[in-house]
Amino acid sequence: MKSLDKPANAENEETSDSNTGFFTPNEKIDFSNVKIEPLFEESVDFETFSKSDFRAVKVKNCVAVPKSKKLLQFTLDDGTGKDRTILSGIHEFYEPEELVGKTLIAITNLPPRAMMGIESCGMLLSAVNELKEGEGEELHLIMVDNHIPAGAKLY
Repeated sequence: MKSLDKPANAENEETSDSNTGFFTPNEKIDFSNVKIEPLFEESVDFETFSKSDFRAVKVKNCVAVPKSKKLLQFTLDDGTGKDRTILSGIHEFYEPEELVGKTLIAITNLPPRAMMGIESCGMLLSAVNELKEGEGEELHLIMVDNHIPAGAKLY
């Protein structure tokens, strides 16, 4: 397999601890006030889990849904050659323009669901945790390396 590493003489060479702004190093995050939701006690058998189709999707466009304070409308490249629309109630945590060009993870075989008159065909995956009491919660979309092509299946 061809390496994706840049040659040593590449222009704009990054330092060894550079993360190109994609990841925040853990040592700079204060996790002391994070409250983690308990895991589900009910188990799901492998056959049921394997019916879920998780795919890498590229954000082609993202806009706020008119008359909604929460919803963002994503136009996604899912590798099929046809745009996929997914709505997500994450506007409190993200501005649409900061998501264009990102590679996210979506479950793509959910039945379509109409929201605000727009059909949403899937669900974007995110991590949510509660902050210390009275401070609400925070949400982080699951973003992956942009080298992963649209439509790549997760196993």
